[in-house]
Amino acid sequence: MTIRETYIRGLKFRQFLETEADTYDSYDISLRRRLWLWRRGFLSRSDAIYDLDDGHHRAYLTDFERFVRTPLINGEWNVTLTNKLIFHWMMERFDAQQTTVYGMVRNDRYLPIDTDQGPQRQVMAAVGADGLTGSDTTESMLAPEGRRSNGGTPEQNGDAPAKSQPGAPRQVRERLDADGRLVLKWIKGGGGNNVYICSTIDGGYRVNDERLTGEEFETLVEGLQEYLVCEFVDQSPFFSAVYPDTTNTLRIITMFDETAGAAFIPIAILRAGTDRSVPVDNFSEGGLSAEVDIETGKLGTALQLRNQTDLVEHDEHPLTGTQLAGVTIPAWTEIREKILAIAEANQQLPYVGWDVVPTDDEGSFKIIEGNRYPGMRSLQSHRPLLADERVRSFYERHDVLDR
Repeated sequence: MTIRETYIRGLKFRQFLETEADTYDSYDISLRRRLWLWRRGFLSRSDAIYDLDDGHHRAYLTDFERFVRTPLINGEWNVTLTNKLIFHWMMERFDAQQTTVYGMVRNDRYLPIDTDQGPQRQVMAAVGADGLTGSDTTESMLAPEGRRSNGGTPEQNGDAPAKSQPGAPRQVRERLDADGRLVLKWIKGGGGNNVYICSTIDGGYRVNDERLTGEEFETLVEGLQEYLVCEFVDQSPFFSAVYPDTTNTLRIITMFDETAGAAFIPIAILRAGTDRSVPVDNFSEGGLSAEVDIETGKLGTALQLRNQTDLVEHDEHPLTGTQLAGVTIPAWTEIREKILAIAEANQQLPYVGWDVVPTDDEGSFKIIEGNRYPGMRSLQSHRPLLADERVRSFYERHDVLDR
């Protein structure tokens, strides 16, 4: 194991322990039971939603394996998933499925990104890329296809660097005024954290669930560092009908099977927001998770965590009444095949959790994020992943299973 891998495993093991410490008091279980869980690699919170008794625990990917081992599956290419701007550039070949990133707020400046002037190289030096900036590998990752650097300055390469103007708060506010809605994302945040859903309203602005004046909005932006200014993606009529107050997503896991030379989808879910999860659709915040049948696109019963301890089943969305169980995702086959094509075009990333927003009912969609070690609770609350031999073999090949 390399020094880098040892460091990452140590960091993630600490996160594993901190998660248990932070949630310890939320679960009324005996110390004996906790010791049983810990010895087998599970956090206390998993006992509330997984069927772990009678030997069934062996069919689940454990919390330890998820936290400590799965982050290493993609190796050095993890940078394309941990840094949202690099991920954006990686997805440039799939423009129809890519969201627009207008710019980045950095050091009180607004750095334009998706413009006609091709300013990516200007931002490249600013991003840092986890300390890899300047290496040949990172240069090939960051420079969009057809615009590779030849080693000279932007002027020598024939590309005049785009000018970044001062006054980021004002420029972001003007962009919001023009679009009506925006999303501000921390460049490295995950799990729905550090995301601001912004919209204009009469007499001011709304950010997540808070009303702000123009001056208050600019003050918010002034305090941001390394935040991307992204377009707001309008979801499809079906997804909006499920719950209109959040952007609801498909979480689609892809694994690349080197022996077969093809990607496959072991599991996919629809994530839907609720009044408890607003402004996001996260399962851990009270959102719903309904498994999608990979072959047919038909939804199963939706699950929701109640008070972090009990799973509640819903055939319909509890607030909108929209039917979920038994309903087929519109144009699921088109979405599935396109995601598999994207996964196979990025074989350097054998393990990805794609967050997908359908934008119509005919198969169009946007990918708003890629995850390097997707959370398991919203997935394995439906079924244990290791019961699928292809999945077990994949994790074994990548040294994930600690058993």
